[in-house]
Formats: sequence, C-alpha cells, structure tokens
Amino acid sequence: MALPAKQQVTYWGLVSFVFLLALWFLGDIMLPFIVGGAIAYGLDPLADRLEARGLSRAIATTLISLFALFIFLLAVGLVIPLLVEQTLALIRFAPELFIQLRDGLTARFPQLIDVDSTVGRTVSRAVVSIGEAIQAQGGAFAQQIASSVVGVINAVVFIVVVPVVAFYLLLDWDRMVAQVDDLLPRDHAPTVRRLASEVDRTLASFVRGQLTVCAILGTFYAAGLMIVGLQFGVVVGAVAGLISFIPYVGALIGGALAFGLALFQFWNDPVWIAVVAAIFAAGQMLEGNFLTPKLVGGSVGLHPVWLLLALSAFGAVFGFVGMLVAVPVAAMIGVLARFLIQEYKASRLYLGLESKRDPDKDAAE
Repeated sequence: MALPAKQQVTYWGLVSFVFLLALWFLGDIMLPFIVGGAIAYGLDPLADRLEARGLSRAIATTLISLFALFIFLLAVGLVIPLLVEQTLALIRFAPELFIQLRDGLTARFPQLIDVDSTVGRTVSRAVVSIGEAIQAQGGAFAQQIASSVVGVINAVVFIVVVPVVAFYLLLDWDRMVAQVDDLLPRDHAPTVRRLASEVDRTLASFVRGQLTVCAILGTFYAAGLMIVGLQFGVVVGAVAGLISFIPYVGALIGGALAFGLALFQFWNDPVWIAVVAAIFAAGQMLEGNFLTPKLVGGSVGLHPVWLLLALSAFGAVFGFVGMLVAVPVAAMIGVLARFLIQEYKASRLYLGLESKRDPDKDAAE
C-alpha cells in the first residue's frame, strides 16, 4: 500500500532540501563532477550506438574520450586563444570606437554635434564617456571572471578531474541507471520511470540538440565574419552562437554588434555592410528551416522564458554551478508541472461532484 500523499511530499521535499543545501555548501567542490556528469550524459547516446555496432562499452568509451581529447586540445591551441585575444582587443578598442562615432556624426551632421555649443560639447563628452565606461566595466568584468575562476577552483585540478569523472561515468552509465531504477519505490516505479523518460527526452531534445545548433551557428557566423574581414568577427560570431538557444535573440544581438562594427570598418564600402547583414539573414534561414526542426524538434516542452528564469534564479543563488544544474532542474519541474496538471484535471477537485464524467473526453475537449 502506497504511503499517504502528505508523507510522500514530506520525504521528497526533504530530498530536494538536502540537494539544494549540498549545492549551496559544496557547489565549488561539486563543479568538476557536475561538468563531468554533463559530458557523460551528452556522450552516452554515442557510446550506445558504438555498442550496437559490436564494440564493448570500454572500447567505445576509450574511443570517444580520445576523440574528445583531440577536440579539446584543438580548441585550446587554436580557438580559445583567438577568442580571448579578440575579446580583450574589443574592450580596449571601445573608446576609440566611440570617438570614431563622434567624428562620423560631426562630419555628417555638424548641426547635431557642434563642439562650440553647450549641447555639442555635452553630446561629445557623453559619447566618449560611454566608450570609457564600457572599457572600464569590461575590463573589470574580465578581471572578476578570471579572479573568481581562479579563486573558486584550481584550474589544474579541474582539467584533470573532469575528464576522469566523465570517463568513468560514461563507462558505467547504463549500470548506474539500472541501480537507480532498482532503488525506486515499487508502488511508484512505473510513474517515476515515465516522468524520468519525459525529462530525458526534454533534455535530449533541448540540451543536446540546442547545443549542436549553437555550435553550428557560432561556427557559421564566426567563419563568415572572419572571411569578410570584420574586426572582432570571431568574438561576435561566438556570442551570437552562444545565445542562439533563445529564439531570435542570438541573431539580433550578434547582428547588431556585427552591423555596428561593419558601419565603422566599411563606412565607405556599403557592399560589405550588406554582406555582414546577409550572413546573419542566412544564419536565421539555416536555423529556422533546417537546424532547429532537425536537431531540436518542434515541441520540446522547455519554454525560453522559463529557461531564462531558471538560469537567472539558480545563477544568482548558487553561482556558476547553479547555472549548470538550472536546465535539468527546469526540465524536471516542467515535466512535474505537466504531470500535476494532468492529475488535477482527472481529480474530483477539477471535475466536481459529477465525477462520472469521462476525464479523457474532457481532456480532449
């Protein structure tokens, strides 16, 4: 006989409280293990496919780990240094960029910015001060990120622990899932399995699919802007790809940055400005007509607004570790919310005293 609902809520509430408490106090220590677990989760379908082709789990895990190590070394040697260099250069270049804006406005609209007038001097100083503020805040932000990363985790330990954790979790993933399944309450095991499958489908559709979309779009934007010769094109492309998980926002922000930089760099050659705009238009067509339908699907069950709320809340409370667990927690809460709504619509509270009505018919209506 199943436990009363009140006791079940108490027990699961205690489990959730212990999880959040551990995340609060041990977040920095758990970071390499959470990252390693996320990597193992993302690579598990690939390992399953290799197993289906006749390879053992150990060989499949070893091959995947070697390939991932190659990609990581390639990124460390080529991509990451370029991104860091261009980001720092963009921060340093911000005041000069706004000075060029002031000079351009002065040349084309002398009546708007007249350095001999009070309004003109005010506007001129404001433009320059905006650039200096961006440089100062950008530098402080970069230093804060660097100091926090160095202060929270030891980089060497992180680099060593994450691959080891990911390797062993990937090697034993199916066994761990079976052990967790064996610990489920017998009365509720079918329901928990069904909900867990829905959470897994949501995460697989969104996280694996959307990360692939972001990587493809970021590579496309960065390569296109770099071929055009746009300054800081790699950074703009990476930013646009990184935030492409929010529909249209990545293209809007990245396109605005790229278009603004193109205005200064190609001021006298508007053809290249049009080419920059065409790159982002092509990226949106590629995402909307092919990438998102094929890799993510039309119905994921994880609304972008709900995702942003989860990222903001967990990030504010638990820091970077909270942002890592925000997506799976948001997916889990979404699935549970849909389940509770279904249960509510099948209950007498929703149907009223006329409980003889068919819940399936009501749901269809």
